[in-house]
Amino acid sequence: MDNTISRRNFNKLLFSGLAGSSLFMSATPLFASARKARVVVIGGGFGGATAARYIKKLDPAIAVTLVEPKTVFHTCPMSNWVLGGLKTMQDIAHTYNVLRHRYGVEVVHDTATVIDPVKKSVKLKGGQSLAYDRLVLSPGVDFKWEAIEGYSRQAAETVMPYAWEAGPQTQLLRRQLLALKDGQNVIICAPKNPFRCPAAPYERASLIAWYLKKSKPKSKVIILDEKEVFTKQDLFMLAWERLYPGMIEWRSASVGGKVERLDPSKMTVATEFGDEKGGVVNVIPPQRAGRIAVDSGLTDASGWCPVNPATFESLLHPGIHVVGDAALVGTMPKSGTAANTQAKSLASTLVEQFGGPKNGEHHLGSLCFSLIAPNYAVSVSGDYLQTPEGIKDNPADVHLTSMEATTDQLAGEAMQSLHWYKNISQDTWD
Repeated sequence: MDNTISRRNFNKLLFSGLAGSSLFMSATPLFASARKARVVVIGGGFGGATAARYIKKLDPAIAVTLVEPKTVFHTCPMSNWVLGGLKTMQDIAHTYNVLRHRYGVEVVHDTATVIDPVKKSVKLKGGQSLAYDRLVLSPGVDFKWEAIEGYSRQAAETVMPYAWEAGPQTQLLRRQLLALKDGQNVIICAPKNPFRCPAAPYERASLIAWYLKKSKPKSKVIILDEKEVFTKQDLFMLAWERLYPGMIEWRSASVGGKVERLDPSKMTVATEFGDEKGGVVNVIPPQRAGRIAVDSGLTDASGWCPVNPATFESLLHPGIHVVGDAALVGTMPKSGTAANTQAKSLASTLVEQFGGPKNGEHHLGSLCFSLIAPNYAVSVSGDYLQTPEGIKDNPADVHLTSMEATTDQLAGEAMQSLHWYKNISQDTWD
């Protein structure tokens, strides 16, 4: 059966996943609570900004404060397009003006440092304290710098960028690619699961290869992987054979992909099969929930935040809800669409808990496009079920690009990826 994502399925995910129920399609406030409850949201990415927006959209009487240190948020989705020279940093930049002025969200550009779940307060780096009735945490990921011998935040910020947070790191890696000498190799070190955007290292390799093919054809990309398999692997491998023969080499952990140590001064990566030297070395470290979640005791031994699958309320601290990359949510991947749909479900839950109307069940989904060349993209999408045992795949609604997809279908998916980005950005910030 051809499982290439169809226009019908794309629209279903786009308008059901991004807009939720018909309640979310309304342009006017739907309910005004008698009591002005206070919600503080930490993190202004796909999860946090969406939660803040939709709580205010469903009930404008709820006081919502969003805490986010960045005044301009650059998205990880599409940042690989910037590395390949297909987009600019401005194309992936978003502000919080719409949240402030259209929805009445109070946006505080500061860093949350301490959560007191007993007093229900959040202390900020600048000294301010915020009281809350409910706290929404969407802090993204933090990086285990100590996990790879020889690596450090300093090395990442100077010579071996990780570029897993869009912004200055994206710009540093792009500058290194532009300065690369023809014939030098680009090394990408990919981590074990789970981590943010599981298909992104392989999209990154593809778009860097696209740039090299045009500008530095003697160079190639070597992927050193801590895993034995990766998401959409067959689709990527097929595309690499077609588009970049001999330019992308993937090594699994058992055949030399496991990184033992790094030497930033020599730009070398040591494996059990020997050292590899790169003109550019992109190291993606192992990850865990954002630091505020770790410091506040919201993570378990996995490094992620366990939550109630129906309400996203922390299983460790009542009154605190976690969505997005930091949350431990069964089989849902750590993707922008997943965070966005979790946040909408949570917004509905909180409005109901504060005395608003019951809005019914809400779609949880994920949609991940991977651009391999300007007119060639593949995707995977799925719905998820909220069960007492956790959030699980809905086997009746999983869609993967077909290995037999035509050139027109692959080009169509590339176009759909642009529509997806435009719509989810508008639904979150714009």
